[in-house]
Amino acid sequence: MSVPFSVLDLAPVVSGSTSAQALRNTLDLARRTEALGFHRYWLAEHHAMPGIASSATAVLIGQVAAATSRLRVGSGGIMLPNHPPMVVAEQFGTLEALHPGRIDLGLGRAPGTDAKTARALRRSPDSLSVDDFPEQVQELRAYFGDRSIVTPAAGNEPPVWLLGSSGYSARLAGLLGLPFAFAHHFSAENTLPALATYRESFRPSAELERPYAMIAVSVTAAGTDERARELAAPQALSFLRLRQGRPGPLPSPDETAAYPYTPIDREIIESRMSSQVIGSRETVRKQLDALLEQTAADEVMVVTSTYEQADRLRSYDIVADLYELSAAEAVV
Repeated sequence: MSVPFSVLDLAPVVSGSTSAQALRNTLDLARRTEALGFHRYWLAEHHAMPGIASSATAVLIGQVAAATSRLRVGSGGIMLPNHPPMVVAEQFGTLEALHPGRIDLGLGRAPGTDAKTARALRRSPDSLSVDDFPEQVQELRAYFGDRSIVTPAAGNEPPVWLLGSSGYSARLAGLLGLPFAFAHHFSAENTLPALATYRESFRPSAELERPYAMIAVSVTAAGTDERARELAAPQALSFLRLRQGRPGPLPSPDETAAYPYTPIDREIIESRMSSQVIGSRETVRKQLDALLEQTAADEVMVVTSTYEQADRLRSYDIVADLYELSAAEAVV
């Protein structure tokens, strides 16, 4: 099954390390995955999260694009309610002008943070409603028009994607005729309904003649199934702590093993890991092939978070080798 594979990076900050090291790891991973044949490299926007260093998303996109030569680089995504659309247009018009044909603008409708932080970002509680998202998207895109007075956005519009974890953005992406990226890595139960909604509501546009759907999938690949589960365990604990309102850096393997899990904690973690692709080469290939068969996705975006950078690189090495990525080509 030959589809393009891409990368979603949250620039994870691990326990005992720093944000600066996380950002250096991002550049390291971008260079490595470009050499392996991955198609695009997206950075996620989150704020006030001790374990995520990609909060200044547009800045980091510029650094990754400058450190690579072929990868498409973009946002997975810019949380539009957090920002004045004109500012986003200026930022991504600048990126597109500096790196023509290599920038993607993925947009999300959730703040991606708590209400207090969201208010600090926009400085106006009246501007935070996600119900304004369709109008914000249209306003943003208008700034890229050739007659726009917004410099350097005018004439420098990168491809716009809508991101989602439910049916709302799926339907909007279909109605606007835009490519759609679904967050299977944290909303697996909604994947198939959202993709169906996107395809059913799709209307051809100047950007896209037919639907183009990408799914983001959490993947941890290693030499054996047991080793892969060990590598994935810290990320599962990090998710548990987030649900408990105690976000922090990605814990070490020792912290993970020593954590006093309750029966409910273990249920949450098992549920979380059951929707991820975790295992040896054979297991990863089997699970990804099954997911591609179920979803008919046009592209897969792989997100991998491990405590050691070497293990993260190795996981992407395995995926690249399994799917011979240089042979796959994307439509968008």
